[in-house]
Amino acid sequence: MTDLTVLATEEFRPEPDHNTPLLEVSDLEVSFRSSTGVVPAVRGVNLTVYPGQSVAIVGESGSGKSTTAHAVIDLLPGTGRVTGGSIRFAGQELTTAGRRAMEHVRGRQIGLVPQDPMSNLNPVWRIGFQVREALAANGVAQGKAAKRRVAEVLESAGLPDAERRAHQFPHEFSGGMRQRALIGIGLAGDPRLLIADEPTSALDVTVQRRILDHLGTLARERHVALLFITHDLGLAAERAEHLVVMHRGRVVESGPARQILADPQHPYSQRLVASAPSLASARIQRARQRGEGSNDLLTAEEEETGGGKNIVVVEGLTKTFHLRGARPGLGKEITAVDDVSFSIPRGTTMALVGESGSGKSTVANIALNLLAPTSGHVRFEGTDLGTLTGRALFDFRRKVQPIFQNPYGSLDPVYSVYRIIEEPLRVHGIGNSASRAQRVSELLDMVSLPTSTMRRYPNELSGGQRQRVAIARALALEPALVVCDEAVSALDVLVQAQILGLLNDLQSQMGLTYLFITHDLAVVRQIADQVAVMENGRIVEQGTTDQIFQNPQVGYTKELLRSIPGASIEGEIARPEEGVVTLEEAEDE
Repeated sequence: MTDLTVLATEEFRPEPDHNTPLLEVSDLEVSFRSSTGVVPAVRGVNLTVYPGQSVAIVGESGSGKSTTAHAVIDLLPGTGRVTGGSIRFAGQELTTAGRRAMEHVRGRQIGLVPQDPMSNLNPVWRIGFQVREALAANGVAQGKAAKRRVAEVLESAGLPDAERRAHQFPHEFSGGMRQRALIGIGLAGDPRLLIADEPTSALDVTVQRRILDHLGTLARERHVALLFITHDLGLAAERAEHLVVMHRGRVVESGPARQILADPQHPYSQRLVASAPSLASARIQRARQRGEGSNDLLTAEEEETGGGKNIVVVEGLTKTFHLRGARPGLGKEITAVDDVSFSIPRGTTMALVGESGSGKSTVANIALNLLAPTSGHVRFEGTDLGTLTGRALFDFRRKVQPIFQNPYGSLDPVYSVYRIIEEPLRVHGIGNSASRAQRVSELLDMVSLPTSTMRRYPNELSGGQRQRVAIARALALEPALVVCDEAVSALDVLVQAQILGLLNDLQSQMGLTYLFITHDLAVVRQIADQVAVMENGRIVEQGTTDQIFQNPQVGYTKELLRSIPGASIEGEIARPEEGVVTLEEAEDE
């Protein structure tokens, strides 16, 4: 029996020595082979994780953070290979381990929570079966014992009514629920090290906090080490003891998390800290108001030209859904939206915030005229959407454009990026082929994608790149209203800051109006003029952004604000002598 096989046995669980590294990555080199040759993805990375320690790797897409994590458990995609360096786990070398030995280590000693919940659960298997499979594969429990353990695993991951949920299929879960199921599966093998690749990217802030609290408790009580892969500086600062900043395959800065956030040394780290919404939202908001003036007040000229009129008016909106196959006594209808009313002045941004299931996306779909309300009205530029037919409906589609949440499902996989962005221009008869090609190039530049991207396909792009393509497509027709359903949730902080800045610039230049659907209140602080907080289909609080953030009236809103990652440490990165640090000031330094 090899040393690594001994390591993988269930009995091998020595008392942790907190002075001895659990994971040591030394001078790691990872490369991918392409048609043009070998492409280095990770270059000379060094990383150490001790038992019970929480370490976060932060960086934007393409920085090599996920590649580094996947190299540890020998799950590099495609042609990826470790070409140099060492990976030692509990004193044993993993880079030279055989396939069978690594299969024993995965799950039992090193767990993984993958990023995309849409593609990492088998759509034809019930959730409970997939958890039982993980329990059996890791030798934790089998048969009836595994069946009993399923509910415990799902409950520990924060999934309510776990026993009933275990009988459902992935398509019956929201994105956040799928992510919680993946977290349960990752913890099923009782690992010593848990690698969490963007573990809470699909979760609401309150659920996110509950999950991260649980993982933190696990780390303390059971000496489980956590390796977070994230682009959320707030999450990294609040949850990790040690921070590793990666840029273009290299580690550019490493050290105690609070120290790096208080005094980042590398220019890239400074940009990340300055751009992170969860850390800098209040500073950027104040800087924007000081430099540009608040959008809450309209000029006399705007009032005279109708700029202050409400472009969207929602009155008494209610939407109920019929439940097919509902069990006796459970009722056959569910009210997703319950008597919702609000208005959006032209040229401003209204944010609808709330947890999954609060009804905010249903409101967005009704505003897009993709769903008919059960009762109530949505008026766009004075016209009731329920009366639109034929040419009037076609014209409405041009004036109102969506940016959907899921970048994997909102782009046609058989279309090139060029055709995806060019299609709305062609459908609405705008320009000729040459002018449309020029417009596509301009739009790609707007969202910081190279012109060469137009010849690529969605499967060749990262999630963040796909979302940028979706944003470019939405802006192609120069709409009056853009409905953003979690439009920046898939983006890295630097790109996210750039896109939010772009949306603000376009709003001031083109008079755009935004209906922003999100669970990220840090983003709301940067972009929204008005906020409506939704809970269980109803608006429980509504007001200007400053009113909601500075003086919340209801307990639900206060809980949402308390749950923002990094909110508790925002003061630690402010500079008392300067008061406010803008993104430009950070970049200049």
